[in-house]
Amino acid sequence: MSDYQKNHPYKKRPATRQKQGHGQRPTFSDVSVKVGQKFPLTIKRLGINGEGIGYFKRKITFIPGALPGEVVTAKVTKVTDKYLEAKTVTVREPSPDRVTAEDPAADLVGGFELAHLAYPAQLAFKKDLIGQALEKFKPNHYEQIKVLDTLGMATPAHYRNKASLPIRKLKGQLTIGLYKRGTHDLVDLPEMATQDPRTLRIIRQLGQILDRHSLSFYNEKSKKGLVKTLIVRTNQAGFAQATIVTTEDKLPDADLIIQDVQKTLPEVQGLFQNRNDGSTSLIWGDETWKLWGNDYLQEDILGLTFNFSPRAFLQLNYEQMEKTYEVALAALDLQSSDRLVDAYAGVGTLGLSMAYKVAEVRGMEIIPEAVDDARKNAEENDIQNAHYEVGSADRVFKKWAKDGFHPTALVVDPPRPGLEDDLKQAILKARPKKFVYISCNPSTLARDLRDLDAAYHVDYIQPIDMFPQTPRWEGVVKLSLK
Repeated sequence: MSDYQKNHPYKKRPATRQKQGHGQRPTFSDVSVKVGQKFPLTIKRLGINGEGIGYFKRKITFIPGALPGEVVTAKVTKVTDKYLEAKTVTVREPSPDRVTAEDPAADLVGGFELAHLAYPAQLAFKKDLIGQALEKFKPNHYEQIKVLDTLGMATPAHYRNKASLPIRKLKGQLTIGLYKRGTHDLVDLPEMATQDPRTLRIIRQLGQILDRHSLSFYNEKSKKGLVKTLIVRTNQAGFAQATIVTTEDKLPDADLIIQDVQKTLPEVQGLFQNRNDGSTSLIWGDETWKLWGNDYLQEDILGLTFNFSPRAFLQLNYEQMEKTYEVALAALDLQSSDRLVDAYAGVGTLGLSMAYKVAEVRGMEIIPEAVDDARKNAEENDIQNAHYEVGSADRVFKKWAKDGFHPTALVVDPPRPGLEDDLKQAILKARPKKFVYISCNPSTLARDLRDLDAAYHVDYIQPIDMFPQTPRWEGVVKLSLK
C-alpha cells in the first residue's frame, strides 16, 4: 500500500467547507489574499485533474505538481471568491511517493500531470478518484460499493498508439509538439514518454517531407498557412496510417509528397488529407479523403481483425484496452441465448469481440462512417449475428424496444458526459438482466449509478489505468438487476 493510499483513504476525507455558527457556511470574505503572495501549505489530497489541494485559512487552494502529505511554499497565481490557484516555489517536505518525471517536458505541457508520482501511488489515486465521485453523488449505499484495486501496466510508458500534433515553422525551425499549459506556445517534442516512438518518428519525418516541398505551415496569429496538424496511428504489427490536416483542399506537390512517403516511410500504408479551415481548438474538419494507399489500418483485438478509417475511435492503449474488454466480458457472463446491446459501439470492437458468446449483438453509433466500419468488420470476421445502426443510443434503443426487441444483456461505453437521461429511462424500462458500464469519467459514472439505482445493484467497480502518468480515469462496472 502506497503512502498516498495509507494517508488519504477517500472515506475519511475532510469536508472542503466547514459550518460556522447557525449552520451557515463561511464566505471567506475575511481571507485577504493577493496574487504573488507566498505562504506555506500542507497538501491534503489530489484533485480530479491531478493537482495538489490544500487549505489556506480554510480556503481551498489548487497547486499543480504538489503531492499529498507535502509541505510546500505556495505562490498565489489566481484569486477568486471560492478558491485560490498557486504554484510551488519550494517543496519543504517532499512526499515519499515523489519521483523524477521521465519526460523533460512534463512540467511544461499537458498529459504528464502525474509523471512525478510513483506508479503504485498513481494506481491508488485512481482508485481514490471513483471514491471521491461516489462520495459526492451518493448513489444508494455508496459506502458499501466494492471498488477493486486499479489494474495497471507492467511498463506504464510509450503506450499511446496515436499522435495528433500541431506543426509550425517558428523562427525558421520546424516545430512539432504540444502547447505549454495555458498558452499557445508550442514546445518541440522529439520524444514523449507516453507516446509510441514510432508515431513521433513518422510525424517528424512527414513534417520534414512537407517542409522540403515548401508547403506553408499554419500561423495562429495571422490565421494563414496550409498545414495545421499531423496525425499518425500505428498498429501492433508496426504499420501506420497518416493524415495531413490542412486549411485548404489543395495540396501542392501531392504526387511528389506521396512518392517521398512511399520511399522514406514504408510502414505507412495509407496517407489522407483532412480539411479544417476553422480557428478553434478542434483538430479534425468535416471532410477527409485518401491521397494514397489503403482505406483502412487493420488491428487484431482479442483474436479478431478490425479495420479503422482515420477518424474511427480506438483506445490509445492496446494493452489496457484488451484488459478492459476481458474484464467486461467476464462481468457480463454471457450465454448462448443472450441478446446483447452494445451502446456507443464505435467500429464494433467491443460488441463483435463478444458476438461468439451470444445469440445476437446489436449496436448503435452516431457517426455513419463508424457504423460502416462496424458492418465491414463484422463481415470480414464472418460474424453473422451482429447488426449496427446509425443513431443516438437513446433513440435507437427505444426504437428497438418499440419493435419488440428485448435485450438480456447491455454494455455501454459512453463519452465523458455519461448516459443521456432518455437512455437511462429506456434502460430502466427494458431492465436487461446483465449490465456492464465502461466509463471514462468517474463523476458522470457516479451520477448515472445514482439514477440507475431504481433497478440495479452495483456488484463492483474495477478501475483500469488506461492513461498512465495522467489523471484520466477508466473503469468497468458490473451491475445486476435487483
